[in-house]
Amino acid sequence: MEYPVWYLPQFSGGSLIALIAVTHVFVAHFAVGGGLYLVLAERMGLREGDPDVLDFTYRHARFFILVTLVYGSLTGVGIWFAISLVQPAATSLLIHNFVFFWAAEWVFFLVEIVAAMVYFYTFGRMRSGSHQVVGWIYFISAWCSLFLINGIITFMMTPGGWLESGNPWEGFFNPTFWPSLLVRTFLAIFLAGIYAFVSTAFLQDARLKRRMTRFSSWWVLIAALGALPSGWWYLQQLPESARNILMHAPPQLATILLAALWMAAIGGVLSLIFCLLRPQWHNKIVALLVLACGLGVMGGFEWAREGSRRPFVIYDRLYSNSIPPQKIEMLNEQGFLPSARWTHDKEVTEANRMTAGEDLFKFQCYACHTLGGRNNDLYSRTAGIAFEGMAGYIENLHTIRPFMPPFVGTANEARTLAAWLVKDVHGIEIPAQILLPEKAIEREHEDRSTLGESLYQQRCSPCHGLRQGGNAMNARVRGWERDRIRAALDDLPRMSPAMPPLMLPAEQKDALADFLADLAQE
Repeated sequence: MEYPVWYLPQFSGGSLIALIAVTHVFVAHFAVGGGLYLVLAERMGLREGDPDVLDFTYRHARFFILVTLVYGSLTGVGIWFAISLVQPAATSLLIHNFVFFWAAEWVFFLVEIVAAMVYFYTFGRMRSGSHQVVGWIYFISAWCSLFLINGIITFMMTPGGWLESGNPWEGFFNPTFWPSLLVRTFLAIFLAGIYAFVSTAFLQDARLKRRMTRFSSWWVLIAALGALPSGWWYLQQLPESARNILMHAPPQLATILLAALWMAAIGGVLSLIFCLLRPQWHNKIVALLVLACGLGVMGGFEWAREGSRRPFVIYDRLYSNSIPPQKIEMLNEQGFLPSARWTHDKEVTEANRMTAGEDLFKFQCYACHTLGGRNNDLYSRTAGIAFEGMAGYIENLHTIRPFMPPFVGTANEARTLAAWLVKDVHGIEIPAQILLPEKAIEREHEDRSTLGESLYQQRCSPCHGLRQGGNAMNARVRGWERDRIRAALDDLPRMSPAMPPLMLPAEQKDALADFLADLAQE
């Protein structure tokens, strides 16, 4: 509302953030755990008087510097660039509320860079005790950076007492702060071992390869075991709505979670067999497979964390389309377009309904949906829906799909968006007059049969044709008794996980059941 939209209809800004952020956190967590790995590997070499272990540590430090300080730093800047374009309102809120914490994080990041460079370029040249101190300075600074960023990231999911007090300390030390910090610390250790597999796979000395591969595998397996109970603790601290989304994930999120679980299992088995039990079997292919599995696990974790926050970008304070929940009532009465600063049209008319409809899509849908793209493609999801069904669906969006923000605006603005999707996007004919007179907006249902048909148009017709199409409703309920239909309306997800629960009062479900029972007898 307050900022213009960076509009790439076939490649959403959210996809760009995900592409940069997932690879960044995959490297950023290695920057934390890998620092500890270097210090302890060097200490082991010094304690055992093994120059080969020290030489390996030095070469792994070169790999560590290139990955974390080059790619990690570039993608870190890329995240700031992307989020400021895609979610400027949320970015502004985070900066203004946590300016001290961001400043402290940047100080620790500067210390990280200096300590990492000193550690690498003085390897073997500085007294061993002092060199170890530099390594510990790096690790502590990196972990403190994680500590600070973790508080801000978890705030977005569980703002805690900040919602009432506005106190940034209450927002920072929020309900998921400590379990998330524990999970991310274990993930950092986990990734330190996985990245080390890449370095050990290139070793030519068979003895050293077995020694360091087995050493690295303990990092992976112990961290994985530690992440399980801390992950369960984190899950229990999430809001109930977030847990429900994870437990009953929509198809796209469910696919990603399943893929992440498979990758975790495959990576764990490969690490156990090829790296711990039989380190002599370890090779470059195994290392790359385990690295890919680690990226999949990290991507799944981050995607699930983001997905479970739906429909908010900052929980209970800002929807994913940057509309604050506390403004919805006012916007529904006065209209969305008059309050939005960067729209072409400030009101809807029959003449401007296409341009106004596109503006409504940009400001209310585009944050999560593409048109013809791979991420939440609205073109494929709305294909074949008639105008009245689309309008009813949009007006009841949040009730039908609780993980989506409600449509905000007047009934005529909802109908304008529906008209644009049906006519402009799909080329389906719509009525010549789509806007309702003022009296018709506050419509009442005269009798139960009219109510049932109206509810069907609003709730069912976007996915089910009445008498035609692959999901034709008359075919699906043919022969069903009224009581069976009524019982099914109370538990739609049990019939099909793709169907959301029907959030309606009992009397409205009764009216819909009556309508469908009549349809079943045709």
